[in-house]
Amino acid sequence: MKKIYSNADDALAETLFDGMTIAVGGFGLCGIPENLITAISRTGVKNLIVASNNAGVDDFGLGELLATKQIAKMISSYVGENAEFMRQYLSGELEIEFNPQGTLAERMRAGGAGIAGFYTKTGVGTVIAEGKEHKDFNGQTHILETGLVADLALVKAWKADGFGNLIYRKTARNFNPLVATCGKICIAEVEEIVADGALIPDAIHTPSIYVHRLIKGKHEKRIEQRTVIN
Repeated sequence: MKKIYSNADDALAETLFDGMTIAVGGFGLCGIPENLITAISRTGVKNLIVASNNAGVDDFGLGELLATKQIAKMISSYVGENAEFMRQYLSGELEIEFNPQGTLAERMRAGGAGIAGFYTKTGVGTVIAEGKEHKDFNGQTHILETGLVADLALVKAWKADGFGNLIYRKTARNFNPLVATCGKICIAEVEEIVADGALIPDAIHTPSIYVHRLIKGKHEKRIEQRTVIN
């Protein structure tokens, strides 16, 4: 089964449609599948539901898809670094489903593991809990959260082999392993593709069975917030 594609446009071919749900790895600008995101912006696909911790910055990462107004709804835990994100939300152009960060991570993990739902104490007594089933366990109230399954998962890894086994680098791992499991189709972009058998099995973070397509990307090492100390 061919998994390596020459570029992001080819890798995304026949996977996109209006109104689909896409899970995207990354945390801020760390570990984001930037080449795949840019390729989506060129397709014109619209009314996307995107599940990701946040939406990058105004002109990079998922901020590109916000700028082109291709995203109709974000499922996120943090939106504070993107002015266009806030503008669209406050103007009613963009729907947001807020999830506590750990809840969002577990929703992705549960979706990938075939778990329909789980109970958590996080969010009880807040707007997060409104409209959700409540149940007591050991004298403490929990709310029901559902597993998240996306039509497409996009991840960024450090190394891959031709089979699609992935290794992430340090904090760039973040949400990526969880995202990789929860998509019906998973496309990974990586910094380096090594020979089959070159990866140490115990070092692999995402097994190849989860990865359907793979590209080697060119990545821009941006700094999300630059702090200078005199």
